[in-house]
Amino acid sequence: MNLAGDLRAGTEALGLALHQSQYDQLLEYLYLLEKWNESYNLTAIDGLPRMLSYHLLDSLSIQPAIEGCRKGLDVGSGAGLPGIPLAIAMPDTILVMIDSSAKKTRFIRQAIAHCGLRNAQVVQARVEDYHAPDSLDFIVSRAYASLPDFCDSVAHLLTVKTRLLTMKTGLKSKEKLQLDATRFSFEEKMLNVPGIDEKRSLVTVTPL
Repeated sequence: MNLAGDLRAGTEALGLALHQSQYDQLLEYLYLLEKWNESYNLTAIDGLPRMLSYHLLDSLSIQPAIEGCRKGLDVGSGAGLPGIPLAIAMPDTILVMIDSSAKKTRFIRQAIAHCGLRNAQVVQARVEDYHAPDSLDFIVSRAYASLPDFCDSVAHLLTVKTRLLTMKTGLKSKEKLQLDATRFSFEEKMLNVPGIDEKRSLVTVTPL
């Protein structure tokens, strides 16, 4: 098992260029996640090789879509996904991760400290109750809710410049029909994530 080599090859396949220190941080996060997962069941994905693909590379696959953004919110972050990998790969972007679970936010807080991330923050709250202190360039979710429910839950946080991004295993027809077309438009882009054969897509939603 050559996790370091697989991680580097995976990021290169995604078109990402990272420093050695960032690769080290990503692997430190992965080891920490595996350790905590044994006791706290943070993720159903187990085994370091699968976690590398399904968590690290899957999270990093959306980086090109948010390149240059100043601040973003990761809704329903769970174990810090995609927030922690993105914070590591994008040190000039502030990532705020929000989750209502005390167990999960405790882990995220530990991961932030363990990886020495100065651009990452965590909030324990329901997103419907959260009010950002300043404007957000993007709001992202991963395996969080249906597209209409996601848009409704963060509507109070939107500005004219905020982009909504949700990571999917393919957008369902029902979700498309239920999204309020008078309020939002959307575009779905398929993603190719190394080590994952299942369908992956990124849905970008634009408030009208």
